[in-house]
Amino acid sequence: MTGRIEDNTAWRRDLRRNMLARRMALSAAEHARLSERIAAHLADLPVPKICAFCWPIKNEPDIRVAIERWRAAGSRICLPVVVEPDAPLRFRAWAVDEPLQPDRYGIPTPIAGDWLTPDLILMPLNGFDAAGYRLGYGGGYFDRTLAALQPRPLAVGVGFECNRVASIRPAAHDQRLDWLFTENGGFRIAG
Repeated sequence: MTGRIEDNTAWRRDLRRNMLARRMALSAAEHARLSERIAAHLADLPVPKICAFCWPIKNEPDIRVAIERWRAAGSRICLPVVVEPDAPLRFRAWAVDEPLQPDRYGIPTPIAGDWLTPDLILMPLNGFDAAGYRLGYGGGYFDRTLAALQPRPLAVGVGFECNRVASIRPAAHDQRLDWLFTENGGFRIAG
């Protein structure tokens, strides 16, 4: 049994590396074009009261135009903060003019602001499958967060079609997404 788990862990680590390489291979122009299409598709979702999103790193989709559209429509915007290892994320209010500081992972994070509980979380996808499972960076932060938040926020994955796979081979702790958004549109996960 242990060997199977280790094999799956190694497989997912290799998949994560491959998916990141695919995304990093996008040219700046292609990345901008695909990000713009994803941001346009996000308009299909209802305007959330409190929206959490991740600052784009490592050539992840840049959907900040959609975030700004929701902010202008009355949404409060927040960014995830790692407050301690192996714990759920917390979310800090953020506005465009407020400074960000890289956290221990190099991710821009608000240094001040109210702690909020989002009703919608936009999560980047290193890899994803049609069943609604995402492959992140391997820390499990979003899975712990979705499992802990009550009520559970709408979990929306945001990624490029080049990162779609048949299966990410989800582990028992992996939390299923409610929606997937790519340059090809939004897809509600059945179930």
